[in-house]
Amino acid sequence: MAHTLLDIVRRYTEAHADENGIAVTPIPGLTFIRQVAPTELQYAINNPLVAMVLQGTKRVLVGSNTFDFGAGESLLITADVPTVSQITRANISVPYFSVVIDLDPSVIQSLLVEMGPAPPATGATVRVDPTEAEVADAALRLMRLLDRPVAVPILRAQFIRELHFWLLSGRHGGDIRNLGVTDSRAHRIARAVALIRESFAKPLGVEQLADAAGMSVSSFHEHFRAITSLTPLQFQKQLRLIEARRLMLSEGELISNAAYTVGYESVSQFTREYGRMFGMPPARDMKAAKQRMQPAPQLVAPAGN
Repeated sequence: MAHTLLDIVRRYTEAHADENGIAVTPIPGLTFIRQVAPTELQYAINNPLVAMVLQGTKRVLVGSNTFDFGAGESLLITADVPTVSQITRANISVPYFSVVIDLDPSVIQSLLVEMGPAPPATGATVRVDPTEAEVADAALRLMRLLDRPVAVPILRAQFIRELHFWLLSGRHGGDIRNLGVTDSRAHRIARAVALIRESFAKPLGVEQLADAAGMSVSSFHEHFRAITSLTPLQFQKQLRLIEARRLMLSEGELISNAAYTVGYESVSQFTREYGRMFGMPPARDMKAAKQRMQPAPQLVAPAGN
């Protein structure tokens, strides 16, 4: 089964992956990743997702926790949490391949109406475990639709629903179910997170965020940090810095333009906070990135006599 999954992902990424090795599929929430070498550190604030590794290895840091995982294992994230990740084993002969599936709260919510009592939640927002056979089987059926594009808009919903069912029925179903319970703490915090993501470049008062979550300010602070590992201000700051880095790397924005675009009023403050998060100031980071992107010099053999 794993080889069949791997074959589909290999074929699709070789035809559709962008320069970063990411292949977005026509099935919403389904993305493939291919890398032919270990990567630099990647900073992100992830949505809830499942990442199934089919080949190679990856390391993900969340707060003080480090997760190393490889083929046959899956990373489960059940809240919007900041991560630092790096693909640690990949080469041109044996690339890294993974499948990323976004968890859909609306699908989860509809399934909860029909499913029985929930297994107990562990409270962990990030876990790594062996990929369950039922989840792999459901993912395979979903991914096979890519070979039949005409079937994608007709059948994708039922396969996505089946995939979520097996995830909810698995060992971490209790934690995943919280995403579909409208009055759960995770769901309430998710409403505040959505507001921060939508308006991260604007000033946001904690009272406004607590109101979006339907909580008192003190309760909101406590639960926000427990779920995301950050305070609301730290969460917004990391979003700003990650977006600014993307603007400079991908779109060539000047440092000052990127800083102002994401909501900073002071370039010097932006530079200080950027350096604390990424380990070097933006100018040096951009220079290092350009050097990494330059092609390696070709060795020319001396001409024979």
